[in-house]
Amino acid sequence: MNTEKTYPHTEAQRSTGDWNPIWDQLFEMDPDYLEAFLHFRSVPQTNGPLEQKYKEMIFIAINAATTHLHGPGVRRHIQNALKAGATQAEILEVIQLTTIMGIHAMTLGAPILQEEVDAFNAQKAP
Repeated sequence: MNTEKTYPHTEAQRSTGDWNPIWDQLFEMDPDYLEAFLHFRSVPQTNGPLEQKYKEMIFIAINAATTHLHGPGVRRHIQNALKAGATQAEILEVIQLTTIMGIHAMTLGAPILQEEVDAFNAQKAP
């Protein structure tokens, strides 16, 4: 009897070429976690009404977002999006829309900064 555990989602992900090298290290540390993560991640990839090019463009936005900034993922998903029929102009628009996220740090932080500076200066006033 073969008692060696199999990891079908991990192997399926490896076979696509859409593999993050960090996952090799994670597999060594905790293959069950990686398998569960890749299974969870695969649901919208294998189900749902969106065409693959739109799924890839969403992945581009996620990887390019200021909260993620994962260049290899952006590159991989741009390649996948092009293969799925996305145009350069469509991908550029996704990236342009994603950059809007970065301005939120300013629109949130600047007014708070001004309020706090005003409060600080008011406390110092005689």
